Amino acid sequence: MPELVVPRLSVAPAVRAAADDPSLLPDGIDAAPRGMDDAQLAAWVESLHADTREGTPRPEGFVPSTHLWWVEGDDYLGRVHVRHRLTPWLRELGGHVGYSVVPAHRRRGHATAMLAAALPVAAALGIECALVTCDVDNTASRRVIERNGGLFADQRGEKLRWWVPTG
Repeated sequence: MPELVVPRLSVAPAVRAAADDPSLLPDGIDAAPRGMDDAQLAAWVESLHADTREGTPRPEGFVPSTHLWWVEGDDYLGRVHVRHRLTPWLRELGGHVGYSVVPAHRRRGHATAMLAAALPVAAALGIECALVTCDVDNTASRRVIERNGGLFADQRGEKLRWWVPTG
C-alpha cells in the first residue's frame, strides 16, 4: 500500500531513475537533480529535510515546505510538498500544495491519494483550507483537486485555483 514518507535514502535507486527519466521535466526546488551520485543524493535529501525548518536559508520568495515522497516499499511513485504559508506569488499561482507522480505510475489514482494524505499535514501546520492550483489545460490535476473536496475559487491567467479543506 503506498504511503507518504519523509524523504529517505532507501528509496534512492528509484528516485535516481525517476530523476533521469527524460519525459519528466525538472520543476521546482524539490525536484530531484539529474545524474546525482550517492553523496549528492544524500546532500539533496538533507536539503529537503532542512527546508522544513523555519531558519533554513532559502532563495528570496521561498517559504518553509514539508517535502514528502509517495512510496510503496522502496519504490518511489511521486512527491508532494506542503508550503507552510503563502507569499503573494504563491497566493496567485503556486498554492500551499504541489504534487507530481512519476510518469510510469500515472493514471492509477496516486495523485488523488497523495493529496488526500497531504491534507492532514497541512492541517497540522495550521492551514485550514489549502490553496491548490493547476494549469488550465491540466484536466487530470483538476479532477484530483475536486475529488479531494476542492472548492473552485477562480482563474488567474493560465492557473485555476481551488481551496481544499484540510480537516
